[in-house]
Amino acid sequence: MLKRLFVSGYKAHELGIFNEKNPGLAIIKKALKREILRFLEDELEWVIISGQLGVEMWAAEIVLELKKEYPHLKLAVITPFLNQEEKWKEETQDYYRNIVMQADYLNSVYQTPYQGVWQLGEKDKFLLSHSDGILLVYDEENEGSPKFLSKLAAKRADLGDYPLFRINAYDLQAIAEEQQQELYNDYF
Repeated sequence: MLKRLFVSGYKAHELGIFNEKNPGLAIIKKALKREILRFLEDELEWVIISGQLGVEMWAAEIVLELKKEYPHLKLAVITPFLNQEEKWKEETQDYYRNIVMQADYLNSVYQTPYQGVWQLGEKDKFLLSHSDGILLVYDEENEGSPKFLSKLAAKRADLGDYPLFRINAYDLQAIAEEQQQELYNDYF
């Protein structure tokens, strides 16, 4: 039973997504929503993110949207350290704070500001140990920041008690093709 799902993946810039108009964003959000809905059928209660820009924040947007239909669904934002957004652009900080303010739970693994990159690895370990499974938007053929988390989650999954779900490039391509087919069908 999957009650607490950790969702993570690429940062927006790693996917070349710099604004809401990027057509790839709609495809990623559709893939995330599809998976979260599938888990909701199996008693999902919490989606947990660390507040990282990109996949995690897009998942948070989806959770906030789905809460209207599934009021029992909750969003937890557990950052690696305090004030992780303080060096971001002002509009990015506003976007982040707007979502975080709507979270059902907000905390930080370390109750201090940034001290070192080690805090990110410790955050991953903490979130893996405080969730029942992970949904990772990551393709091992396109390495990026989720590489370390992917390896940690795979080790945990190999123990047999922690499901690792992935959305990879092939899954996203399939959704893009579905959308093209829908547009074609609507047009003709």
